[in-house]
Amino acid sequence: MSDVSVDPADEVGPTEWGENPNGVGPWAVFHGTELPADERYDRELLAEGDRRNVLDEYRYWTREAIVADIDSRRHPMHVAIENFAHDANIGTVVRTANAFAAAAVHIVGRRRWNRRGAMVTDRYQHIVHHADIGELVEYARENSLTIVAVDNTPGSVPLETASLPKDCILLFGQEGPGVTELAKEVASMTVSIAQFGSTRSINAGVAAGIAMHAWVREHADLRDSR
Repeated sequence: MSDVSVDPADEVGPTEWGENPNGVGPWAVFHGTELPADERYDRELLAEGDRRNVLDEYRYWTREAIVADIDSRRHPMHVAIENFAHDANIGTVVRTANAFAAAAVHIVGRRRWNRRGAMVTDRYQHIVHHADIGELVEYARENSLTIVAVDNTPGSVPLETASLPKDCILLFGQEGPGVTELAKEVASMTVSIAQFGSTRSINAGVAAGIAMHAWVREHADLRDSR
């Protein structure tokens, strides 16, 4: 598994979204018992409380322990989004990919992206940067992943009737222009999302969520859902 590719410039701006009023206080106060000795627990969080945006079962756990637990059951579905004009939807894509335990989110193009929409989930999601489509194609080849473009273009297969490969990269274009021509050329198939209104396209972040959920419906074991 490729890990997060970090650039100092990427760290500009907050990734936390403030204290969560639905969190928990210090362990001793909240549970009234001695502190657990399990290495998964963060000593500072145990002492001060945990108000992060995480499931209750992950309360007081270290970031590394949470990532390791998700890694043990991540799906072989990857998500890629082209980022040639600082697409504001990437944060939403990352947050949704985390919810569906996607193997990784691949950002193609510009490295920097607005993390606010990720609601801190970028801390628990593998994110890989590729300078161009060629690098993404090489990654897919090395990891035996089928690239599936998602775009409403002539010749595309309706997502509602398509069978998505289990080991795949769902590739999305940026808001407005959609998937680039080169991306369509390297994709093994292009799927489209049925629309019935007047708009020409739906939000890229929404489209990513719909496509990821289609993969989940076809391939995921719902007994593993939280």
